Amino acid sequence: MSTPLTPDLILERLRGVKYPGYSRDIVSFGLVKDVAIDGSRVSLRLVLTTADPNIPRVIEDNVVAALEAIPGVSEAAVNLDVSAPATKAMQAEAGALPQTRIEGVKHVIAVASGKGGVGKSTVAANLAIALRGDTKTTRVGLCDCDLYGPSMGLMFGTHQRPTSDGAGRIDPVRRYDIVLMSMGFLLDDATPAILRGPMVTRYTQQFLRSVNWGELDYLILDLPPGTGDIQLTIVQTVALSGAIIVTTPQEVALIDARKAASMFAKVNVPILGLVENMSYFLCPGDGHRYDIFGSGGGEREAARLQVPLLAQIPLEMSLREAGDMGVPLSQREPESATARIFRTAADALRASCPV
Repeated sequence: MSTPLTPDLILERLRGVKYPGYSRDIVSFGLVKDVAIDGSRVSLRLVLTTADPNIPRVIEDNVVAALEAIPGVSEAAVNLDVSAPATKAMQAEAGALPQTRIEGVKHVIAVASGKGGVGKSTVAANLAIALRGDTKTTRVGLCDCDLYGPSMGLMFGTHQRPTSDGAGRIDPVRRYDIVLMSMGFLLDDATPAILRGPMVTRYTQQFLRSVNWGELDYLILDLPPGTGDIQLTIVQTVALSGAIIVTTPQEVALIDARKAASMFAKVNVPILGLVENMSYFLCPGDGHRYDIFGSGGGEREAARLQVPLLAQIPLEMSLREAGDMGVPLSQREPESATARIFRTAADALRASCPV
């Protein structure tokens, strides 16, 4: 005997339909409306906000296929209600945009990558120092949003625990005049963060909304690699001024960098530029340049995305040693060639996001 068709059964089956480019399903996104069952005929309404004409078609095809695979369903009808995303001007006029801003923060900039191991956290740490500048008049915060692999405690040389202000809010850690928050401050070095989707979303929201960031010109978000729950939570709930994509020159990294860029494009977050890390190696003995991971990949990808190539960071021991010692290179050796490259990138960010 077949299972009776019910709205709950329909929704359960539709949880297997992912939003294109994301790991999250259309039901949890709240896209499914007005499920109706008439004998063996199922109809529903999908409400989408997107500027990509391909997304509604892909979702509709996947929904129809999922419904027709249910025993007892003879016909599936999908009514699409598609609207274009509101611009920032429209959101501000409607009063929605201020609700998504982090209080006291002028610009929130995400540092992202499509894959791990490209040095994204190293770039985020040094960019934060470079944005702060020598005069330390620019107020900068850095939120380590990689809950599973936090590294900012090591890179900034601190194991200090955040404190509570007594009102349920968190006072962050301060190091080198950078305001810091990281899951690494809450766990011992050997203790893993064992978290599932809802808890990931909760911690991410707490780091962004329940931390006393104070008055900041820039808050840098060091995102985990990929396009999962943490990234989705951030792009859906925080008004980002833009994102920086970090990659290495070889094609295997550029493929994933494109996915990260595509994710931000789908939610109308501007790409402020691309940083090519491990761009080349300068031999200390003879000064000869070796393109260990290939050459020109970042430049070509920046041209394809029509965004600036903010920096080409060399592969060098001093950059790695500085991070391992807990003093980012831009702090430890501010006049080094690589630190100057980070300063040039920071200048470009200031021009894109003036305070």
